[in-house]
Amino acid sequence: MKDPINIAIAGATGYIGLELIKILSKHPKVKILYLCANKSAGKSIYTFDKRINKKNLPKISRIENVNWNELNVLFTSLPNGKAQKIAKVLPDHIKLIDLSADFRLDDYKLYKKWYGINHKCKKLINKSIYAITEFSRNHLDKYNIISCPGCYPTSVQIPLVPLIQKKAINTKNIIIDSKSGYSGAGKNIKKRFKFKNLFNSVSAYGVGSHRHMIEIDQELSKISKNKIKVLFTPHLIPMFRGILSTIYLETRKKYNAKKIYKLLKNYHRNNFFVKVAKYNTPIGTGDIMNTNYCKISVCEDRKKNRVIIISAIDNLIKGGSGQAVQNMNVAFKMRETMGLV
Repeated sequence: MKDPINIAIAGATGYIGLELIKILSKHPKVKILYLCANKSAGKSIYTFDKRINKKNLPKISRIENVNWNELNVLFTSLPNGKAQKIAKVLPDHIKLIDLSADFRLDDYKLYKKWYGINHKCKKLINKSIYAITEFSRNHLDKYNIISCPGCYPTSVQIPLVPLIQKKAINTKNIIIDSKSGYSGAGKNIKKRFKFKNLFNSVSAYGVGSHRHMIEIDQELSKISKNKIKVLFTPHLIPMFRGILSTIYLETRKKYNAKKIYKLLKNYHRNNFFVKVAKYNTPIGTGDIMNTNYCKISVCEDRKKNRVIIISAIDNLIKGGSGQAVQNMNVAFKMRETMGLV
């Protein structure tokens, strides 16, 4: 596009919203027209995050004051249930890039079951695209609603999707242990979690029932063409940002850990934001902090038919704002890395 892309961000003062502003305020092809957060209308965004250059950024306003005719893109980083209401009234010329769960699940009945909310925009679910950029880049320009995946599902699908496509693993025995910085729980973490010494301990939560589980099952089942139900347990750890997912797998047929490594290395060779570490190398969130990269490591287990995959992302960037911008870049046929490196 020759002209700048005019955007609004709803949910501007949340952790993801602030990261979006930080990225987009430096994006050479974007102009931020509106920053929306109803409870903070009239304030400067700079008061919420000193890292943001306040030059040329608008004051925070209510979403009701947005002039839709001026916009090309609306980013929504709102509580679940809010984006679907906006989608119902959004003009067709605006692309909605949503970071909530409102359009992640194909079945509105499952949305009700897992999120406890009746979906207000059922007809638009099948007109949206679930978008991890590395797997959906060829289709993004065809959809007006781009649904950005959850942070945990992003961290596990980037290594797992290629393996399932190649039938390299036993899909009935996928075990995922994920650890996230507490920013993944949002600013109301103290209200949501009553763990003792929350910020000084590792805490398992959502055991056997975390909402991202159904999202992972859905997407992996599509690739497999058979129903997959993963074992998934998330943990909060006493640091602000980052996700480390450790995935335990049983290989199939001719595959061993070394061949799994070569498969992933080859599959992601042209995916700029996916880095595969040297074989059998432990990795950590420090390798990708404050970036849009996903780093993967393939490690041997003592059993020949087992493999351990470690995947690290920044939950606020590759697991949130960065992936949203990556999706926007591709949808508008810009360089995929623009504003992100």
